[in-house]
Amino acid sequence: MGLIKEIDFGTPASTSETMVTLMVDGREITVPEGTSVMRASMDAGIAIPKLCATDMVDAFGSCRLCMVEIEGMRGTPASCTTPVRDGMVVTTQNGKLKKLRRGVMELYISDHPLDCLTCAANGDCELQDMAGAVGLRDVRYGYDGANHVKPTVPNLRGAATAQPQYIPAADAATEACGEAHNPLFMSKDESNPYFTYDPSKCIACSRCVRACEEVQGTFALTMEGRGFESRISAGMGEDFLNSECVSCGACVQACPTATLQEKSVIEIGQPEHSVVTTCAYCGVGCSFKAEMRGEELVRMVPYKDGKANRGHSCVKGRFAYGYASHSDRILKPMIREKITDPWQEVSWEEALTYTAQKFRQLQADHGRASIGGITSSRCTNEETYLVQKLIRSGFGNNNVDTCARVCHSPTGYGLKTTFGTSAGTQDFDSVEHTDVVIVIGANPTDGHPVFGSRLKKRLRQGAKLIVIDPRRIDLVKTPHVEAAYHLPLMPGTNVAVLTAIAHVIVTEGLADEAFIRERCDWDEFADWAEFVADPKHSPEATALLTNVPADDLRAAARLFATGGNGAIYYGLGVTEHSQGSTTVMAIANLAMATGNIGRKGVGVNPLRGQNNVQGACDMGSFPHELPGYRHVSDADTRAIFEGIWGTKIDDEPGLRIPNMLDAAVEGTFKGIYIQGEDILQSDPDTKHVAAGLAAMECVVVHDLFLNETANYAHVFLPGSTFLEKDGTFTNAERRINRVRKVMTPKNGYADWEVTLNLANAMGCGWTYSHPSEIMDEIAATTPSFSGVNYAMLEERGSIQWPCNEAKPDGSPIMHVDGFVRGKGKFIRTEYVATDERTGPRFPLLLTTGRILSQYNVGAQTRRTANVAWHAEDLLEIHPHDAENRGIRDGDFVKLASRSGETTLRATVTDRVAPGVIYTTFHHPETQANVITTDYSDWATNCPEYKVTAVQVSLSNGQTDWQRDYQAQADLSRRILPRVEAAE
Repeated sequence: MGLIKEIDFGTPASTSETMVTLMVDGREITVPEGTSVMRASMDAGIAIPKLCATDMVDAFGSCRLCMVEIEGMRGTPASCTTPVRDGMVVTTQNGKLKKLRRGVMELYISDHPLDCLTCAANGDCELQDMAGAVGLRDVRYGYDGANHVKPTVPNLRGAATAQPQYIPAADAATEACGEAHNPLFMSKDESNPYFTYDPSKCIACSRCVRACEEVQGTFALTMEGRGFESRISAGMGEDFLNSECVSCGACVQACPTATLQEKSVIEIGQPEHSVVTTCAYCGVGCSFKAEMRGEELVRMVPYKDGKANRGHSCVKGRFAYGYASHSDRILKPMIREKITDPWQEVSWEEALTYTAQKFRQLQADHGRASIGGITSSRCTNEETYLVQKLIRSGFGNNNVDTCARVCHSPTGYGLKTTFGTSAGTQDFDSVEHTDVVIVIGANPTDGHPVFGSRLKKRLRQGAKLIVIDPRRIDLVKTPHVEAAYHLPLMPGTNVAVLTAIAHVIVTEGLADEAFIRERCDWDEFADWAEFVADPKHSPEATALLTNVPADDLRAAARLFATGGNGAIYYGLGVTEHSQGSTTVMAIANLAMATGNIGRKGVGVNPLRGQNNVQGACDMGSFPHELPGYRHVSDADTRAIFEGIWGTKIDDEPGLRIPNMLDAAVEGTFKGIYIQGEDILQSDPDTKHVAAGLAAMECVVVHDLFLNETANYAHVFLPGSTFLEKDGTFTNAERRINRVRKVMTPKNGYADWEVTLNLANAMGCGWTYSHPSEIMDEIAATTPSFSGVNYAMLEERGSIQWPCNEAKPDGSPIMHVDGFVRGKGKFIRTEYVATDERTGPRFPLLLTTGRILSQYNVGAQTRRTANVAWHAEDLLEIHPHDAENRGIRDGDFVKLASRSGETTLRATVTDRVAPGVIYTTFHHPETQANVITTDYSDWATNCPEYKVTAVQVSLSNGQTDWQRDYQAQADLSRRILPRVEAAE
């Protein structure tokens, strides 16, 4: 096992379907029109020396190392910027080219430190490689380059030191502590927690600048100065940490030297083998090479062949893996009789036997339905499948639910009702073909940043953007991207806005009648059209309700209906409402009415929040559905599982998470197995969740850390990270990606093995020896996965379900020839105001969301250096509302609702409208969900996180609830070491 080396072709691939043929060094090569000479040569295995070129970004042509000779052309053109043409004859190597290239390399080396033996990039340095490739053996200009010679600055004792403080070039010669010998020298910028910037090693190739612009789209880096004074600058001479850099790592990946270098590589050394796996953060599902030394992870490198991310990454996936080895991680099982007792470390056998006996006793005393479980959207498909199997087969009931209940359950209901399947319609590549994008209730640059970068790139190419959000997200206006329309609706009015857009499309004759007649039920469309055409749904009639100017809404509707390929991307700002399911159906109505389904560049695309939310739903984590979204009441479906499992399956749906908590308070629900979820922090109305957990007699938490839910647990089973297991994740585009074990589980078992052992402790008799066998069972029972197995995934890399006999190559785009349900179903979407209302006591509306550097409840990212960007939850409040309350930026404020109150710091900003405030939910010290209510979606019980009536006032300290909560948490986290039995 060695390092996985990916070929760098120097320039991006051409998408032209026209082919041209040329000769390169006597070889005939046929490539797509528009291909560069450099890439065409590399296709034939002929590597032309290069420094400024990389296939991550467009050709630049600055280093002059890739010069070639072309018959009929004067001079020595750069192969990276020269496109091929039919009949071209290219020479990449002769005496003249050798001499020229050595001359170029001499200039680079003359201005570069020759500390190769102690340099962190030694063995992984393109400058080093190219010096060897051109045969450079000496430098006529010497080695005392203008940039890299360190100044000697007298210290306070008069002795010279070669380690001065950061000295900007303009000020170096006049430093108060002494005169620097080299006014151009700049010391390293170590401000970023994950990588360093060493200006002395920069060769001014601009690859980092171009990666920041073209791949990430942040435009945080520039090249300043000329000649020997050329420098990469983050922002306006700022350090990296305080600049606009988002630490995605694209610049580090693009850098050909040690100018931008991961601190982990500096500390550990170069990796010696790598394994391709899948990120365990958001629903984009990025592929990475985990590069290792032994069992120590050196770095995560985005995998260019990853079809979800195409070689890009964000700060979380690229750098925030340190939680896997954090000292807070629990590695030994623990039990306790009462939640006021300290934890007692025990063996795995003791913990599992204790749990099995407790669960069986509870069922004997209180009935079969008195226990249940919650699956994890962060665990693999195979692990999730086993948990729901344990509950249905081992517990004998359907009391299973998942965190998708509180995020995307309306997606499943709404899309299944309208289209016939509970998932998004497109792959991420589809965005490259869209002309008009609606982003509603989502913040891709923070929540799904790699997709956000791809979207920004398409917008820079000319696609139009409509943002429907109460908050001014970054996409509304960011470098070289500006939304055509921002519709800043009042929280809770999604349905009214979408129905008003539909009103414009129908009444102005903009619907795609041909598509509707062919693909949808015409009578249902006619009924829906009559409904939306009612004047009460017009933009003018709804403007006072929605706060969206009628003219803007009409113009946005026309743009979407007439602007070409129209795609809709949405997130939790759609689903986490009392009308979440209605809103999803309204989105589906718009897509069908405009014919934007079934081809590239269109579609309805839910941006899933966690890495395996889609997979958790696919695997049957809802109490009413078996794997593959088939209802438990269907006898034929039950027979399939009963035949393989060898047990009967209850034909009645089980309890949802809110119902489990209600039943616990009532005294009928007594025990729960929670794998990889922290419902006390993530679910709404924290006090209600705490009351439900406290009423149970056996709460089993299976997780990495003593999370907030573990405060009420009686058994703790240590979990494993994505680095320690084999399996699959399914991302937001239905892509099934392999997760590969790169190190031994620190707790002794992968999560699937823990569930397996618990099931066997309860007498299930399972015999799985590897997750591949679990996937084989999934394929045997679930039609959309019937063609999936590990051998196929190894060969193809990934696949999008449905993958079966009818679709052996998977399904990048859904509903191509017709809807899964047959005819697309239009549904009336009547706006019903939420029961949560503002008033004199609570005049503001709170909505919540995420931030780039943190993830979900923060259990992972809070245990990494990402806290450098977001160390606490902050409350965004409009200047008008802040002034009325005497609140200044940075003040400590109390946030109160009908459910509870908490305190946090205020940020005064016009990103939110007057009357609306916003915060994140990443930090348990704030516990924002103590504020949210128990109102939920009418169809799925998805909580209404996005609309809570609140008041904000100045505060001088934590609330009583926060102090009591912290005291209870501290008491709950006492751990006694295991006492070994005497021999």
